[in-house]
Amino acid sequence: MKVIVIGSGGREHAIAWKLSQSPDVEQVVCVPGNGGTAFENKCLNVNPANCDYLDGASGNAAYVKIAQKEGCSFCVIGPEDPLAAGVADAFWDAGIPAVGPKHAAAQLEASKDLAKDFMHKYGVACAKSKTFTNKDEARAYVKKEGAPIVLKADGLAAGKGVVVALTLEEALSAVDELMDGQLVGDAGKKLVVEEYLRGSEISILAAVSVTPESAKAGKACILPFLSARDHKRLLDGAKGPNTGGMGAISPVDDVTPLITSQFEKNILEPTLKGLIEEKFDYRGFIFFGLMLTEDGPKCLEYNVRLGDPETQAVLPLMDFDFFKMCQAITDGSLKDFNLEWKKGYCVAPVVVSGGYPKSYKKGLDISMNREAFAATGAKLFVAGAVNDRRATHSNAEDFTGLVTNGGRVLACSSYGDTFQEAWDKAYEALKTVHFTDMFYRKDIGLPGAAESN
Repeated sequence: MKVIVIGSGGREHAIAWKLSQSPDVEQVVCVPGNGGTAFENKCLNVNPANCDYLDGASGNAAYVKIAQKEGCSFCVIGPEDPLAAGVADAFWDAGIPAVGPKHAAAQLEASKDLAKDFMHKYGVACAKSKTFTNKDEARAYVKKEGAPIVLKADGLAAGKGVVVALTLEEALSAVDELMDGQLVGDAGKKLVVEEYLRGSEISILAAVSVTPESAKAGKACILPFLSARDHKRLLDGAKGPNTGGMGAISPVDDVTPLITSQFEKNILEPTLKGLIEEKFDYRGFIFFGLMLTEDGPKCLEYNVRLGDPETQAVLPLMDFDFFKMCQAITDGSLKDFNLEWKKGYCVAPVVVSGGYPKSYKKGLDISMNREAFAATGAKLFVAGAVNDRRATHSNAEDFTGLVTNGGRVLACSSYGDTFQEAWDKAYEALKTVHFTDMFYRKDIGLPGAAESN
């Protein structure tokens, strides 16, 4: 079977890599893919900009046309924007099963306000919040509540729409910048002001298979994966500006059986109930952003897809056929699918371009010592790097001709029986990779590295 994967980031590289390991997958067509998927075994990059057969089709229609032209009969959708635009609906309408929630369910990420209403309605443990469309009213509420406080743009903002304000002055400035469109454009016209929760953050990714039909048959389910932790601050010791993610680890040792039980009872189960009650068609993945507080885990947000860079740390630990699980998501048999995991750890530091998350150069040549890298057993997942080759390549670590094309350039994922072994291998591997002004944190997963409130 040929599978189309929508997206161009490190998450999509990891998805394509894991799909390609299935004997049932003949080819993974990455649209548009990136410089890593260009070299990945069984993978083929297709850029819509270079397809002369689209006849003016764009967006969802273009994705479906490419799938049909390339002979793909299954789809996995990576990023949030196409999901919010209803790309899963378009594939199902064309008779191609798609892993990703349909448009209505995808709004759980597209609108922070809708997500909070959903959480409150179904009793999901979360921070108290209030939503505003009037800036003066938002400022008055912030003054009344005081700092620290959290402000979230309602719409999709590529990870830039959340401000954790530690002072009242910072909070009021963020209200102005978000609602005036200075930071995230129209995404901030509606603002969610949220209680500041104290604790440490973790991520739980999960597979979801919910439809009205599966709910009626008692087959609707959410199957959580191993816990993960993203490190969002740019600098060691959880300092510096927030980024899209400077590295991830999985599993997280401070997720105890009690925390797992509380998560399932107070967050996962009411979320599943809500998906069923709202009659959503949600066949895909969900990301639970959690804060571990003194009162147990609380849900900070939903993402309606796999997290990035958490995916690059979680997927290497899967000891099952990822494609078969995706099929179980779409055909309603997920509840009977057995998730088996490797017993060790994965550490995945992210390499960024100098200047990120602000301005940075593009087009910088990436080099690596292939023999030294291979000796570590690590795996590179490319995000912000490109290569203009279209042909399928058999050597996924032959990065000749790869150049930087983004702020977060790649993640270096390494497995070990112990955390220390995984950490040592990942950082040893990074010593073999080079481009001008490359930067990465040296403490991913270590004590003091995780953000905490």
